[in-house]
Amino acid sequence: MNTTIILAGAPLITALNVHAITPPPANYGPLQTYAQSPFITNGLAPQLRSGFSLPVDNVELSASLTAASIWAQNGHYELDYYQNQLQLGGKWQIDQSWQFELGYRWNYAGNNHLDSLTIAFHDWFSIDQNGRDLVENDRYLIDIPNYGIEERDFRGEVLSQGLYSYLQYQLYQTTRHGLSLGWSLYYSDIGNTLFAHSDWEQALQLNYGYLNGNHGVDVTLSQTYRDTPTNFTLMPYVSNNWFVGASYQYQWYQNHFLIGQFGLYEGISNADDDFAKVATEVTLGYRYQMVQSAVEFSVVENMINADNSTDIAFTFAYRYRYGASD
Repeated sequence: MNTTIILAGAPLITALNVHAITPPPANYGPLQTYAQSPFITNGLAPQLRSGFSLPVDNVELSASLTAASIWAQNGHYELDYYQNQLQLGGKWQIDQSWQFELGYRWNYAGNNHLDSLTIAFHDWFSIDQNGRDLVENDRYLIDIPNYGIEERDFRGEVLSQGLYSYLQYQLYQTTRHGLSLGWSLYYSDIGNTLFAHSDWEQALQLNYGYLNGNHGVDVTLSQTYRDTPTNFTLMPYVSNNWFVGASYQYQWYQNHFLIGQFGLYEGISNADDDFAKVATEVTLGYRYQMVQSAVEFSVVENMINADNSTDIAFTFAYRYRYGASD
């Protein structure tokens, strides 16, 4: 009888042991996205990052593609064009305290055919078109008379490109709380680009992360510094601007995560125009997480000030992690 009980209980014991040794899903933190406000996205925009470090000696490689439609029309300027971004990067957790990241960002004016989709989306949800339905689709136009800027038919041109690095120091970390301090350096004097910013831009940021069961929250506070002016010599760029962002992730099922993010970017101009107003972006995303990698899809929509951010943007990202224990 004892033998029978032991044999009957063996599958249950085995199942419990398997469950006990199964590691929890890696914490990938916020989505792999970037600011989409027209003038902010073409320079250094601090990324919303996790307050937690990676496991020691782990490396994360990432790649993302973004297709965006820029639209703004008011009494002072008109913007109507597409931008497509490619980001390639890798970060390495050197030890318990230090993390280093290096990457490349490329922004290109290619036709992604989002005008028709955007107009249909606005019609479906009875959102005002703000004049988009009164002009031709697939235009490439930047017309800002007050600053002497007039660019037309620039399809196929590189809008901006740059190399960036990020160094992070872990201030505090437990199983539920993480606090880190980071410094970014961005170099953009690479080739001929339409949105040429200052050669060097820097940013300091403080990241906080909280994990509790299926829930995760990350918050970033940041300040960016740059030289002025840019190639748009008459535009009164500010030499520094702040960013506040927050991310919430919910583990829906074992491999499925739903993520919502919110970002506020201080205006890029010090004049009395819409570029001086805060750019507000809301991001909704989905992450499918595997043993060593994750695939993400997200949508960015502007809020409040429609004339200082992208109309809509879609991002697809892939992230792969490996380390000394693999």
